[in-house]
Amino acid sequence: MSTNQYKTILITGASRGLGLALAQALAEQGWHLILDARGEVALTAVSRELSQYTQVTAVPGDINDKSHLQALAVAAQAAGGLDAVVNNAGILGPSPQPALLDYPLNVLAQVYQTNVIAPLAVLQAVRRSLKPEAVLVNISSDAAVEPYEGWGGYGSSKAALEQLSAVLAAENPDLHVYWVDPGDMRTQMHQDAFPGEDISDRPLPETAVPGLLELLHGELPNGRYRAQEMALEVV
Repeated sequence: MSTNQYKTILITGASRGLGLALAQALAEQGWHLILDARGEVALTAVSRELSQYTQVTAVPGDINDKSHLQALAVAAQAAGGLDAVVNNAGILGPSPQPALLDYPLNVLAQVYQTNVIAPLAVLQAVRRSLKPEAVLVNISSDAAVEPYEGWGGYGSSKAALEQLSAVLAAENPDLHVYWVDPGDMRTQMHQDAFPGEDISDRPLPETAVPGLLELLHGELPNGRYRAQEMALEVV
């Protein structure tokens, strides 16, 4: 891959939480950022802040929207191609989370649409802009592999995303494909998962960023990684 100042990355869900923390770190390294989020006001503010350090293209919209996917494809092409894509956008589902036998199936379909199908749709939309040996990162969860009560909807969607990622890696040996558990984080989604609970003891999203930066070099084998554990190894 090329030097940092010529690298371009697409990050979905970049207006807050892990996506924002990663975007901030990469901006300081000189990456060209293409940032996606549903909230236009918040994304515009992020773009304005990070434009002090690097070139930023903000593309507000919903990754479930075909016209938005087309806008991401146009942005990627205009940037001269992508060195990396981080599929970070996702939804938790109902809060508090229901048991599977009580889970509204229409809502579960929305969770799968956003957490499984939409990340693949993003990659399909920008596939012609992926540079040789591009890095693809799909953000997962420990709920994908641990049977936590109440996490059946979100967790099973992330399990599906992980299998999708593994097959994607097998089918595309010219790409670097990683599916990553960032660990517990002090984010709005995590708070929604535990309504009314004090989550101030959870680490900030920034703790997962060093591990993600290590993966973005594209030198590690394809597979599943735990970002916070990688960060400890980096330190």
